[in-house]
Amino acid sequence: MTKKRKRQEDFQKVKLKVGKKKPKLENATDTTFKTKAIQIPEQLKEDGVLPTQNRKLNIKDLLSQMHHYSPGVKHNALLGLKDLLSQYPFVIDAHLSNIVSEVAAVFTDKDSGVRGAAVHLLQFLASKIKAEQIAPFFPLVSAHLSSAMTHISEGIQEDSLKVLDVLLEAYPALLRDRSSILLKNFVELISHQQLSKRLKSREKLSWMLSVNPNRRITSQQWRLNVLTRLKKFLQAVVDGSSEIEDEGLQEQKDSPRSVRNPVCISWKVHANNPQHIQLFENGGLRPKINSSFRLRSLASTMDSAEKGLSSAENLKGFIEIIIPLLIECWIEASPAQSAPILGNLLESEYQQLMQQVLSIIHLLWKLTKRHDETYKMEVWLRMNYLVDFKHHFMRHFPYSVQETVKHKKKDSCKGNKYCMPSSNSVDHLLLNLTLCDIMVSLASTSTLQVDSGWLDMIRKFVTDTLQDGSKLNSKQVNRLLGVTWRLMQIQQNKVATEPLIKAVYTLYQQRNLLFPVRTLLLKFFSRVYQKEDLRTQRIRSRSKVLSRWLAGLPQQLALLGLKNPELSNQLIDIIHSAAARSNKELLQSLQATAAQIYDPLDGALVLLPAEAQRRLVQLVYFLPCLPAGLLACLSRCCIMGRISSDLAATLIGILHMRSSFAGWKCQVQDNSVNDVDYFSFLFSTLIGFSREELTSLQGIRGKPHISQTQLSPVRLYLTDLDQFLHHWAVTEMICHSLSTIPSQSQCFDILQTGICKYLVGLVVIPDSTAGSVLCAINKLLNQACILSENLHKFLASCCYSLLYFLLTLDKEDAEHVQKRDMLWGSCISALALLPRLLRLMLQSLQVSRICREELPVVAQLLRLLMQHGQLRSHMITNEFLVQQIIKDIMTLKSGEVQEQWLTDLHYCFNIYLASHPQGPGPVNAVY
Repeated sequence: MTKKRKRQEDFQKVKLKVGKKKPKLENATDTTFKTKAIQIPEQLKEDGVLPTQNRKLNIKDLLSQMHHYSPGVKHNALLGLKDLLSQYPFVIDAHLSNIVSEVAAVFTDKDSGVRGAAVHLLQFLASKIKAEQIAPFFPLVSAHLSSAMTHISEGIQEDSLKVLDVLLEAYPALLRDRSSILLKNFVELISHQQLSKRLKSREKLSWMLSVNPNRRITSQQWRLNVLTRLKKFLQAVVDGSSEIEDEGLQEQKDSPRSVRNPVCISWKVHANNPQHIQLFENGGLRPKINSSFRLRSLASTMDSAEKGLSSAENLKGFIEIIIPLLIECWIEASPAQSAPILGNLLESEYQQLMQQVLSIIHLLWKLTKRHDETYKMEVWLRMNYLVDFKHHFMRHFPYSVQETVKHKKKDSCKGNKYCMPSSNSVDHLLLNLTLCDIMVSLASTSTLQVDSGWLDMIRKFVTDTLQDGSKLNSKQVNRLLGVTWRLMQIQQNKVATEPLIKAVYTLYQQRNLLFPVRTLLLKFFSRVYQKEDLRTQRIRSRSKVLSRWLAGLPQQLALLGLKNPELSNQLIDIIHSAAARSNKELLQSLQATAAQIYDPLDGALVLLPAEAQRRLVQLVYFLPCLPAGLLACLSRCCIMGRISSDLAATLIGILHMRSSFAGWKCQVQDNSVNDVDYFSFLFSTLIGFSREELTSLQGIRGKPHISQTQLSPVRLYLTDLDQFLHHWAVTEMICHSLSTIPSQSQCFDILQTGICKYLVGLVVIPDSTAGSVLCAINKLLNQACILSENLHKFLASCCYSLLYFLLTLDKEDAEHVQKRDMLWGSCISALALLPRLLRLMLQSLQVSRICREELPVVAQLLRLLMQHGQLRSHMITNEFLVQQIIKDIMTLKSGEVQEQWLTDLHYCFNIYLASHPQGPGPVNAVY
């Protein structure tokens, strides 16, 4: 009992009373705490701000539904994504990573509807996302594409080709970087490795075409689909390689690489410059430097798998795999296998497959030409594949398409512009030309005797195609001319090349050729001519057809004009190249058509753009003869403003170099420019108006076109500012050419005779003409020159008319104000050089014959003449005349209040003339 009590004392139970709180334990933990709310408004608003589509789902909701097990939910999510992103394009940039990854993940979805919606969404995204934006995520897209292409499901494989189409269209450069993987996928789509016991010991496993009976389409249709995409992919690889040089004639492309900006050098700037201009041989955008070493390409540091087809080893390996498969496809589609078709007739489907086979081989041949050891690669291709190609490809050459007529559906195509016969959708000519291009690339001059059999077949086919008169498109002509050029390089004797050139010329003579076709033909003939010109420097045996073609170019240029400026530019370039080489036939033809080309009204010179005009002006230098009629046309071109003033100055300089006054040390061409005709050209251009135009101006009266004064018989016709500035710039070049003629006195006499014959006696003269005549007189005048009395009086009248026009010019007339400095300078220079001219002008100031409104103008003119430094001595000499004029003015103004202009005139006379008394004796002595 005692022990039990002790235990109870040790662990005594506390009795709690009802209504009392439980006492707090000594070791109890205080769990009380205080909280405060944290406000994050932007994060709280995020979900509410996200845009939604018509089902009120935002981007996060739609992307989350992409993982749903139901195909219908995923399909609706893809449609909702397209709807949302089309309404709110800015969502693409904010969620690009998630969108790309989720869409790429459904490339391999089991449901065909989901895959189709994914392709449509990808096509929409490709139009919105740039290549540089999707580039960081493209490895993921490429991985999903490869997974789809190699998938076990046939439907996924078929849809993977649609995905590939979208990516090839939008991002070809990004796909090229994945070429090593994609090429293997292409091979696996149509073939499988041949694993037999006899092949296990070999290092390289062979591939054979596969047949899958579970597909919805036939095996040939499937291979056609795959090979079509492979051809597009290889084309993208070829287009991305800037080093490939096709032996054919490429069509013009608007790529940045095709634009060549010439370096313009102003020889006037460098004429007196001690710094030399360094010229480089074989220059251009990419100068070729002859060096004994070669820099290592950056691509050589990469792994061979990363190089793709840029590696010769990888390219050879892919050729070894794909060529046998392509030959098998060809054999299945060839006429021998496609009974009941007889001979070399092909059905459309077979022909399409054969076309893709040849196109792929042709692109692979192009890729082989970008490597350093091109010759070794050609030898390797010839050694491995020439025999098979001759046996299979050339066996039924040439091929044609069998047309199938379906009478039941004849009327169904009516009214539908997209409905075409099946035979028209297949280009059998391009098939044959592609085959020719492949075969001739395997031949060379050294193998001519061995390959003569099939080369003759190709040569006959090419010649017949060129001469049959059928309408060819640019693609066919490009391939046709490429084969023709290769045949001419293989066999370079005239017997073999002349029929080919003649056949091409037959095609060139067709009417209404398309512009790309005409361009390709011009490039071909130009290339042949340049090649022949280099060869005929040693052996003079020019092609008659080529000479006939060259002789017809100037006439074509004259007839073409502005109808096609691009084609005209090409003609001008070829003509310029041949003229620079002194081609006799072309120069004769150019001489015969020069009057049409340089016609001032509708000639090519005044119709074409500025760059073409510059080239045409340069052609004037190569003309054998410059007759008077042609010089008259060139003069009108200069003064009509249809060419720029700089170009007109260039033309005047070229004519001066062709004249006998150019100062050539060697003898120039006899009778190229007659001296009389040359002076007629200079004078006509200096005047700036034809005789007919000057005659028509005589009937114009009154303002705003005429400026007239009662003290001068010459009235001024006010030209437009643009016409005046153009005429003045041309005048400066004319004066420069006149000043370089050795006999200045004779030159001045000729100019004086022309002015007296054609200008003296006219009542109305253009202001630019009057200024130009004064400018030329100032340039040519020296002590040996003697002016006639008629010329003196005419120049004095022109000077006063010009000065009166400038002094009465309204300051607000901005157009004519810009003429002031040029006209004022020419008048003052003439008055300073010819004291008698100043005296005659002062004598003509008979103020008694003018109205009172003109008196302030005369007073202002006298005041300015007295103040001018160059004229002060001459004005002092003519003090008596000036004093008499002032007296006459005072007489007319007697009895009136003296105005300010009269006070200013008295002041200037007292300052400048009255302080230097001169009697009449010295004045008579001078004059």
